[in-house]
Amino acid sequence: MHTSRRKLLAGSAGLAAAGLMKLTLAPAQATPASMTVAMQKILQGAKPTPGRVTIDLPPLVENGGTVPMGISVESPMTATDYVKAIHVFNEKNPQPQVISMTLGPRAGRAQITTRIRLADTQNIVAIAQMSDGSFYSGEAFVIVTIAACLEDLP
Repeated sequence: MHTSRRKLLAGSAGLAAAGLMKLTLAPAQATPASMTVAMQKILQGAKPTPGRVTIDLPPLVENGGTVPMGISVESPMTATDYVKAIHVFNEKNPQPQVISMTLGPRAGRAQITTRIRLADTQNIVAIAQMSDGSFYSGEAFVIVTIAACLEDLP
């Protein structure tokens, strides 16, 4: 059976178009319950102590596409007492875990800054994992007027 290049391209374009028809914008899939599940994967049964973690996030965001965020943790950052990791979670984005950053005593300060996308008005939770195995947490609420993160992720 001989297939011309033109027929092959036309067939491929048809398959691609059919695949694109299945793509739709869907609302974010995460929920407060899925955020709790994601946090438990990090905590492994431990309970974080509220405090020592500060989230610097605007309380009102016009565009959820790029939101500046800073996290700082009170820690001496010495060889025996330091922040091992900072984990950030959200309630309503497609993925409940936003970011995890690993730190060490040579970092000098337990502080990170980044930009995140937010699908809707929601709570953001940051958990600091300390060198002694303990966890501390902080929380911030942000109002988003124009949502981001509407893609349908697997």
